[in-house]
Amino acid sequence: MKNSNYIWLWCLVFLSVGFVACNNEDEYFDGKYQDMPIVIDQIYLEDHESSVPDRPVDFARLGQLIRVEGKGLYGMKKVYVNGYDTYFNRAYVTDNSMLIQINSSTPVVDADPDVRDIIRFIKDRTETSYTFTIRAASPSVTSISNTLPKAGETVYVYGRGLHETTKITLPDGTEISSGIESDEDGEWYSFTMPSDITKGGSVYSEGANGTAATPAYFNNTDCMVLDFDGNGTQGFWSWSETGSMINDEDLVNDPLNSGRGKSVQFVPERLITAGGIAPGKPRAAECWTAGNDDDRDDWSRMYAYIPATTPLTEVALQFDVYVPEAWIGTGQLQIALFNNFNFSGIGSDDDAASKQVAFYVPWIQEGKVVPFTTDGWQTVTIPFSDFKKYAAQIENRETPVFQNVVDERNASTYRNFGIGFVNTDFTYQGVNVTATTFNSRIYLDNWRVVPCRSITISDYPEDETE
Repeated sequence: MKNSNYIWLWCLVFLSVGFVACNNEDEYFDGKYQDMPIVIDQIYLEDHESSVPDRPVDFARLGQLIRVEGKGLYGMKKVYVNGYDTYFNRAYVTDNSMLIQINSSTPVVDADPDVRDIIRFIKDRTETSYTFTIRAASPSVTSISNTLPKAGETVYVYGRGLHETTKITLPDGTEISSGIESDEDGEWYSFTMPSDITKGGSVYSEGANGTAATPAYFNNTDCMVLDFDGNGTQGFWSWSETGSMINDEDLVNDPLNSGRGKSVQFVPERLITAGGIAPGKPRAAECWTAGNDDDRDDWSRMYAYIPATTPLTEVALQFDVYVPEAWIGTGQLQIALFNNFNFSGIGSDDDAASKQVAFYVPWIQEGKVVPFTTDGWQTVTIPFSDFKKYAAQIENRETPVFQNVVDERNASTYRNFGIGFVNTDFTYQGVNVTATTFNSRIYLDNWRVVPCRSITISDYPEDETE
């Protein structure tokens, strides 16, 4: 009986709350509140997952919930954020506080300049405007056009939310604030590489949506594998005038005279002069590092820069490519972590879930055949998680790490690292390719291992250490 009385008592309480709410809603429109001046003292970010769930802020992002603190808020009729008519629930409005969620449709960089970064509070007979920055989602970086640029070369950084980039900081602290261009859709910004930049790491940028950072692979040569100019050792054997092996005499001077020194041409000029690479030919050209007797082929030396426990989604192979003539319709590059593969290409025995190989076919993009050329040197980044064996492990919910790559290379009979050109028929991204004669010029340089972890800059770094 006591329990029944207790439940009935609580029902009465809730009913009374309901009646008060209804009365308050009616009172909300009372004319006496429409004359009361609106004063905004502070805006707070409401985030229950943060270490500071009610944080005073001077900006908010689309979709975030803010609490406005001040006086004369009760009776508010309209709120415009960047000119956008923003809904709010009157149930969460008192004289001193109200909650507003920034609608995801609110214009940001495309807002009218007269209302951008302004919240307008309106009653029937009074209103006020409060200056408050509105940002889109945190900016992020997906790639860099050229991570080893020479002084004077233009660098493009691609990503999202990179609108109105106004300041760039290079890994050595050099700041760039002029000559920056950025895409109106926020998909890229560009700058000119200054001279005398020797330190590698991340590039930081500041724009309309806050700070963005690239992975720490810009200007990073700490883990160079082979640059064809004395950093790393090229290996070759059984060379012949008509053979696939590329030796040091096959190397060419940088075709752009940019100061990069020597590079490797796939396919060597001697084979192009002889008529090119015939269709159906595996192992058409190949270039290797020295192998077992060379200390630099023990990649455990890289642990000083990339910890052994780094997940393979955060470690990548990079190389620079220059393709002056359209590459389309035939040919592929096969990348082998050690010398135990036939360079038979996609669809062959090399292309299996147990193999430490990856493939590069830039003229097939998202299932479409497109002519591939580069305007100068361009960087290719292939995470080790894309190599067949490690991709299969990740799909099986395993977590391969950098030490797995190093240990498997060191345990192999021949630990040469190599890249080969293959000209066979294959199917890639749903495209069926029938090989034809290949006689174009592709240049590669600066084979290296780099960290590639994506970086998102927190609006409130102290949260990251909680």
